[in-house]
Amino acid sequence: MSIANYLTFIRIFISPIFLLVYLEHDKMGISATLLPYVLLFLLGVSELSDAFDGFLARRYNQVTDLGKILDPMADSISRISVFLTFTLDPVRLPMLLIFVFIYRDSVISTLRTVCALKGFALAARPSGKIKAVVQAISAFIILILMIPHSLGSLSTEHLRDISALIVTFAAAYTVLSGIDYLIANSIYIKKILTDSESHHEKS
Repeated sequence: MSIANYLTFIRIFISPIFLLVYLEHDKMGISATLLPYVLLFLLGVSELSDAFDGFLARRYNQVTDLGKILDPMADSISRISVFLTFTLDPVRLPMLLIFVFIYRDSVISTLRTVCALKGFALAARPSGKIKAVVQAISAFIILILMIPHSLGSLSTEHLRDISALIVTFAAAYTVLSGIDYLIANSIYIKKILTDSESHHEKS
């Protein structure tokens, strides 16, 4: 276990805390006006851990096989957890948008796993990094919008409409980044399909 991996685990650990605070803030003694700031803090810690775990792993030569598996898994868990949380009141994002994130990550994760079992790694794409930034910014904007909403200066309807518009953009870019990833790694995907067909014919 390296420092980078510990930071990755922190990101995974924060995900359910974010949901619990969002849902049960009254029972925790957190007022509606204080809630956005607490959630901003939790999201900030999560995103900072994402930024620093990779940097530390490379800086101190602590890149491990465990880290290569945990980091993308933690990214998926943390961001999807946040957006799933936002499907609840008061933000109430359309669930269809969240499925875009889930399906994209599921497809890419499956491909990475299959390729790893075959002995070759799929290259990361700049679009994937941009996708992560776009999703993070979207989540931060929604939390910032919750501040005037909690003070009564932004209606629930406007909060939901603006949030849905922001996440629609994030979902659209998420789809594009997935397509870019598939195209860039098409040679490996074809290899998997060819090997599978050859194995099927032999059996």
